[in-house]
Amino acid sequence: MPLPAQEGPTPTETSGVGHWFGFSIKSLMLILLGIVAFGFYVSVLLFGENSLAVLRSIEKEKRDLQHRQHEYRQANQRLQKQYFELLQITGE
Repeated sequence: MPLPAQEGPTPTETSGVGHWFGFSIKSLMLILLGIVAFGFYVSVLLFGENSLAVLRSIEKEKRDLQHRQHEYRQANQRLQKQYFELLQITGE
């Protein structure tokens, strides 16, 4: 004669051993590992070699170099004008 089917929760489900908020310990450890890995990833983005601060400093350096380039072009234009004026005065 077969045993009758049990209805309701099994003894391990009611005792709460190995479960927390309906998740098993293994699931909770995987979730915790995922959170830690994501936190590490975000910290590398914010503070690592390719961080936002490095990007900002490179952008500032680019603006500074573009400004210097503009100043050098203006100075070159002014010096070329003086040079050609001197050539006209000397008759060469």
